[in-house]
Amino acid sequence: MTQFAGSVLRAITADHRATADTVTEAPAPLQPIDLTSDASVASVLDLAVRIGEVLLASGTGVQDTVAQVQFIAATYGLARCDIDITFNSITISAARGPTMPPASTMRIVNYRSHDFTRLAAVDRLTRRIRREMVPPEVAHRALSEIIAAPHPYNRWVASLAWAGMAAAISALLGGGLLVMVVSFFTTLAIDRTNRVLNRFGLPFFFQHMVGGAIAAAPAIALYTYADDLGIEIYPSQIIAAGITVLLSGLSLVGSVQDAITGAPITASARLLEVIMSTGGIIAGIAITLRLAELLEAKIPVIETLPPNEIIQFPVKVVAGAVAAVMFALASYAERRALSAAALGAAVGTLGFLLLEQAGFGPVLASGFAATVVGVAGGLMARRSLTPPLVVAVAGITPLLPGLALYRGLYASLNDQLLVGFSSLAGAFGIGCALAAGATLGEWIARTMRRPRIKRRTGWTLRASHRQGRSPWGRSSATRAPWGRGPATRA
Repeated sequence: MTQFAGSVLRAITADHRATADTVTEAPAPLQPIDLTSDASVASVLDLAVRIGEVLLASGTGVQDTVAQVQFIAATYGLARCDIDITFNSITISAARGPTMPPASTMRIVNYRSHDFTRLAAVDRLTRRIRREMVPPEVAHRALSEIIAAPHPYNRWVASLAWAGMAAAISALLGGGLLVMVVSFFTTLAIDRTNRVLNRFGLPFFFQHMVGGAIAAAPAIALYTYADDLGIEIYPSQIIAAGITVLLSGLSLVGSVQDAITGAPITASARLLEVIMSTGGIIAGIAITLRLAELLEAKIPVIETLPPNEIIQFPVKVVAGAVAAVMFALASYAERRALSAAALGAAVGTLGFLLLEQAGFGPVLASGFAATVVGVAGGLMARRSLTPPLVVAVAGITPLLPGLALYRGLYASLNDQLLVGFSSLAGAFGIGCALAAGATLGEWIARTMRRPRIKRRTGWTLRASHRQGRSPWGRSSATRAPWGRGPATRA
């Protein structure tokens, strides 16, 4: 009995390694370079800062980006590095010893990317550098291939995925088939229009304004002629679905995560970007509503939606899972990540509905659901070989407060300032709760045991070292950076 209890205790407490996308500190350089060579040091710093650029552009938090950049530099012998990351820049200064001047580099991040395939490929490349003696020139070639690779899906696939996400969100809000169809084509029009505007370099604020205007127009038109057409429609479901799709592209999780983990400057910049983009959505909807008044159209009221019932839970859970899959697909996530996103969103949506049914407020219910999604993302990410950020962001997308935002806007436009401010504050609280819950869930996952896949494939290249063979032969150097070979698995 004593032996059994001891074995159980060792099983619980032993080998508690991170399951989330963190990088452990190397005890010694795996591939030390000549620190007296300016070219070698510059090559390593450039590799580290380019990896950080992809991570930061994809919405990864500052602390996680710093950890990975620092690890890349330490792997090649630059263990003493000072890294400063702001909203759109990465600066690295590396000490080379008391007799040599420090080396530094800086890179400006001029874009924001929703290519989760690129993020996952860089994550796997980082783990390959961590586990194998990857020469800097080989890592540079692999990284260049990742950055230059085209999107895994056609753009029309992404557009249809955004539209499918809107249809799923409208179903999650209780909409019927007509609302789902209208939401689908409305969001498809938003995406294609904004792609055209983006080619002309229109700032994102005005793109979101156009998106908000398009989201409201079909709902107002259908509501105006509903009696003539003999239909019953809830226009707020259509508008809220469009708002949710527009909000899903914002870096809310990254901004709150940076604020929590001690990067206030970057958090402030990201949060300001989120607020400005949300303001563009609100402005677009407001313009459409005012134009409708001038044209004497019927302005959709804030109707009372049917309450959540237990018998509706299966449909809404499936709708939440489909919305997450569509978001991941629209963000060019890999196929292996789609099932993880669906499962995380289904669990999170179910948790949200149960807590809301039990009488908890939307803020607490959203925070708990996001925590569940964060834990699920951290645990499933390694099994699907996908960064936890992909699962977390996709998982909380169905819970974004599109309806609360629209309610607050409508009330404010109709001189109900107290109601409008309360609804807008509630929407902001829900958004922060979602982001904070996802961050907490990832932290919980990082304290749990690493999954079996790491123990099964946790071999290193020591066997190759003992046999005197270089682990980077011709086949390894030419292998695609996101291949499924054993060397690419953590």
